Amino acid sequence: MTVCARGPPLCACRGGVNPLTPEECAVYLGELPDWKLGATAQTIARRFHFPDYRSALAFANAVSALAEENWHHPELVLGWGFCEVRLTTRKIGGLHESDFVMAARIDALSTPLDAVWLPPLPPPRSKPESTKT
Repeated sequence: MTVCARGPPLCACRGGVNPLTPEECAVYLGELPDWKLGATAQTIARRFHFPDYRSALAFANAVSALAEENWHHPELVLGWGFCEVRLTTRKIGGLHESDFVMAARIDALSTPLDAVWLPPLPPPRSKPESTKT
């Protein structure tokens, strides 16, 4: 399996290779049962569920760091109690082995994640002077 971090001239992130066929994607998806192939076979996606917004945010932050480390950047949709991750290789207009490798790496992130992935909470709001007793 070829994995590229801005590597050889014919790597997927530079273009010049063909995207995987739906049949080839099906083989890789056999290893990633929670991921779904997009209707046009150009993306894979998974929705991760969490007990609250901050847990989903911690996960999104961890995925972002992993993406920077691997130079493979998914689309993230973040909301209360969920983070949806969608992968594709834009340069080739579809999926490559590296998308499935990244999906497996994302699956391997441990949950719950440490607070290191969260920004500090803002200080509590103080009451306006007129309502203080």
